[in-house]
Amino acid sequence: MENVRTIFLDYDGTLHNSMTIYAPAFKRAYENLVDKGHAEPKSWSDEEISKWIGFNPKEMWEKFMPDLSKESRDFSSDLIGREMNELIRRGYPELYENAIDTLEYLKNKGYILVFLSNCRKEYMENHRELFSLERYFDNMICSEEYGFMQKEDILKKVVDNYPWDMVMVGDRKKDLDAGKASGIFTIGCKYGFGTEEELTGADTLIDDISELKNIF
Repeated sequence: MENVRTIFLDYDGTLHNSMTIYAPAFKRAYENLVDKGHAEPKSWSDEEISKWIGFNPKEMWEKFMPDLSKESRDFSSDLIGREMNELIRRGYPELYENAIDTLEYLKNKGYILVFLSNCRKEYMENHRELFSLERYFDNMICSEEYGFMQKEDILKKVVDNYPWDMVMVGDRKKDLDAGKASGIFTIGCKYGFGTEEELTGADTLIDDISELKNIF
């Protein structure tokens, strides 16, 4: 990867340990469904909840509760978003320990850094403000800006706006599929929310975000 000039980075599970805000928001939305008689009471484990991190909101609810009415899915999705954004404003999010140092290192080395996440715009902007992400990223892209298209389709639309060679860094199969679909290198993050099977086929695997310093 010695010729890489542009690095696309997933956010949740790659830079951000999103369980600190996603788990309580998910549980709040599910409790609301129980209260309305749309779901049975259930105690959710972090492992069960984390499997949905990395999906865009529309896709998550279509897969999680496909028999739920669209109105209820949309309301639940919005509720999760509101709950998470409130937790962001209260300072709950946690980046992985070496995330900022690694972003700063890559930026100082002259790489073009692009944020690419299956999230809503408000979520992205709140994180930008909380962590001053504009200091590191040359551009920030979220799936809501593209009508919640699949990440690989978004990447295909924007990839030629940046200098080659390129790499996609992420913790889920969706990230690796996006990179492969655009013919760029892929780095799988073993510490995130994806399974070992999801990361099969990555060009490189890392156990900590700081390992990017050894690659680049």
